[in-house]
Amino acid sequence: MRRSRIAAHVGSLLLTVGLALTGAASAQASQQAAAGGYVALGDSYSSGVGAGSYISSSGSCDRSTKSYPYLWNAAHSPASFSFTACSGAKTDDVLSGQLGALNSATSLVSITIGGNDAGFADVMTTCVTSSDSTCVSRINTARAYVTSTLPGKLDNLYSVIRSKAPSARVVVIGYPRFYMLGQTCLGLSATKRSAINDASDLMNATIAKAAADHGFAFGDVRTTFNGHEICSGDSWLHSVNWLDIGESYHPTAAGQSGGYLPVLTNAA
Repeated sequence: MRRSRIAAHVGSLLLTVGLALTGAASAQASQQAAAGGYVALGDSYSSGVGAGSYISSSGSCDRSTKSYPYLWNAAHSPASFSFTACSGAKTDDVLSGQLGALNSATSLVSITIGGNDAGFADVMTTCVTSSDSTCVSRINTARAYVTSTLPGKLDNLYSVIRSKAPSARVVVIGYPRFYMLGQTCLGLSATKRSAINDASDLMNATIAKAAADHGFAFGDVRTTFNGHEICSGDSWLHSVNWLDIGESYHPTAAGQSGGYLPVLTNAA
């Protein structure tokens, strides 16, 4: 066997071993996360708005059986599962109404939060119904909030989560970019799409820093949603849905299972 073939064989073997070890480590981490209780906190991106199959008892919170928390629970069977994420939730709503299940036995917490604090729904409504300049102006107002006020909100919330669940692995998950740029796409202008994506990047950077400051894991879904943004031709996000406006700009069932679930699984 030539040296080049030997090197290729050894390289392939090492890659296989590396992947096996990575998979084993991931499985072990998931087992540890499932050893105690799992509490799923947050807003509509965690409750599963847009995925359908809503749990009737969740009312206007619109918790879905196709949401990533529900899917992770089904796959890993943690000791207990509390699903308190709710559509429309802001940081103060999580503080006042979602933390009751946290305790010293909680081993995993997941959360998406911050978009509603920054006025996500109003930003998108403005951009859909107004000019480029009005849209960009509203986005700039949201960006100022994300820069100046949101970090303090997150810091306070994360501190309380840690105090109530001192041993938990806390996974803070971000938001996808909404649009694939450079495509011919009906709907919002290229100027609006670019400004919305840039604001999402700022939001993610702000959330990631706050999570890191508290020793929490940050799950970046921009990687898993890459190629599945609106305008991609295979979108995992709803565009404007005039028949159910609340589902607009939220992940589909495929976005929950293919975009969010792997990120939680890898970070848990």
